[in-house]
Amino acid sequence: MTELKKTPLFDWHKAHGANIVEFGDYLMPVWYAGARAEHLAVVSQAGLFDTSHMATLRVFGKDAYELLQWCFTRNLDACVGKDGAPLTDGKCVYGLFLDEHGHAIDDSIVYKIKDGEFMVEVNASMGGPVAQHLTALAKGKDVTVFDLTDKLGKIDIQGPAAIRIMAKVLQEPGAVFDKLPYFSAKGHFDPASSLAGQARLLDGTPILVSRSGYTGEVGFELFVERAQTVKLWETLMAAGEAFGLTPCGLAARDSLRAGAVLPLSHQDIGHWPCIHNPWPFALPFTPEGGAFTKAFLGSAALDQAADAPYTLTFVGHDFRKVDTHDARVFLDGKEIGTVLTCVSDMAIGRHEGRIYSIASPDKPAGLVIKGLSCGFIKVAGKLEPGTSVELRDAKRAIQVVIEKDVRPDRTARKALKSFF
Repeated sequence: MTELKKTPLFDWHKAHGANIVEFGDYLMPVWYAGARAEHLAVVSQAGLFDTSHMATLRVFGKDAYELLQWCFTRNLDACVGKDGAPLTDGKCVYGLFLDEHGHAIDDSIVYKIKDGEFMVEVNASMGGPVAQHLTALAKGKDVTVFDLTDKLGKIDIQGPAAIRIMAKVLQEPGAVFDKLPYFSAKGHFDPASSLAGQARLLDGTPILVSRSGYTGEVGFELFVERAQTVKLWETLMAAGEAFGLTPCGLAARDSLRAGAVLPLSHQDIGHWPCIHNPWPFALPFTPEGGAFTKAFLGSAALDQAADAPYTLTFVGHDFRKVDTHDARVFLDGKEIGTVLTCVSDMAIGRHEGRIYSIASPDKPAGLVIKGLSCGFIKVAGKLEPGTSVELRDAKRAIQVVIEKDVRPDRTARKALKSFF
């Protein structure tokens, strides 16, 4: 039996009362005081997540761009901004690595560090498989793929107070935040990198600061050398005390990402054609849709996948959930599919058919928000938003509604200056 891994923060989690679970070959905190409080903290203040279980690859060489342009679903020639600018130094982009059948190997964020050098962030325990996938396809090319699994520390700070907290721990925070739009990065975790001077902690530790995250709320993903992980975490906790910074576990991470309509790899995307889902932005569709702007590994299969199942977003009428291990979807009494994700976003509620967040500036006076179930279903055919379906597991049945979005008034894309 393989021994489960631990991140550099494992002892800190145990010492501070975290409930530990097995996740992706790692022992990780699922919550501390409670997932509800942690979820609400991220939406209203800020939360801190240990994400050192995630895997990072370095892909470099003369042909690195060519390799990623073929293996990665996004068109790196036209993936930035509404006008489709190329991926430039310091920018990053979300997409997928597919196999020849159009099935997801993993989703990923690809960073362009500089010409001929890229960083690829993938999910827990996927560093090896994705590195092997890329290496096999790089045969005969000038490309090296280096797996940094368990060699880095990674911490995510998310929520509207994240900017003010980071300003207390960075050297020259104004310079770091300047021209740092959503899905861009500054600095580097490698002290030898020419980019290391772009972002440093007050003690001089180099850090890669990425304006991204997995919660739908404004914040950063932070990469440092592994030996610096605990120090960074404790520095952030101390700086964030006055701002209500809360350590968070996997449960809040799961409910926040579902409320932000973000998939969990190998659960919401997996061994079926990766099309007909809420994430068309992960594929290089033309502005008109219906066609791809480039050929990529798996694109031929997706072009022939008209009868592929549909993955759809739903929101319930209260916070009750079903167990995804055995839950089925019913329409007019007929079983039509399965439940992929079902969690409770505790920061939202319904009023007269509309969904509001605790952060919604126009929420009705006196509205008591107790949370709503939400997630994704996989069904044989398309259902229009507003369609009511029933989810059933062995214990209960709940009515939910197909929706285009879940938690409104998310902050991830807001200008950083609006949080000061």
